[in-house]
Amino acid sequence: MKSKLIAVIAGVAAVTAGLIGGVAVQADASPATAAQAAAPRVTLTATATSRLSATEAKDLAFMREEEKVARDVYLTLSKKYSVSAFASIAKSESTHMSALKTLLDRYKVADPVGRNPVGVFKNKDLQALYDQLVAQGSKSVTDALKVGVLIEKTDIADLQLRLARTTHSDVKTVYTNLMNGSYNHLSTFESLLAAYGG
Repeated sequence: MKSKLIAVIAGVAAVTAGLIGGVAVQADASPATAAQAAAPRVTLTATATSRLSATEAKDLAFMREEEKVARDVYLTLSKKYSVSAFASIAKSESTHMSALKTLLDRYKVADPVGRNPVGVFKNKDLQALYDQLVAQGSKSVTDALKVGVLIEKTDIADLQLRLARTTHSDVKTVYTNLMNGSYNHLSTFESLLAAYGG
């Protein structure tokens, strides 16, 4: 089991530089698929050429805070368990948040995160979700890894929904690249869970 854990953790640690909508990010070394790795990239300019719809703006703000849920849960669990993947993936989630913040600024959408510290959310549903996930993940290391799997599956589903609802190519690109990152995170957590016998 130790050798499997070392292999998985090494995979998480190996990152390559990428771009999400003009924002420097870190991507997991193992791409989900060749098609996902070939996703187009768009560099953002300072101002938008067209406005977001009300739904698109709401979706963008929601995803910014949902990525914070993922980051904050992983940061919290990283302090409880000696599983380096939590801290590594939390760092990746921070870059996802930055990519979404760039879009919020570009389209002049209010940022729901603001200066909120770890574990504090504007959206009450996301606050309740964070509290629930931390409580579940605090039971054992296998429960914590199951929480990671759940977060990434939820993130993928939410990104797929919002990807289908936007007509803006830059937003589509960011959502697509974030989704690819979530596929990689999901693979990492599933491999760790199997290594721990969960």
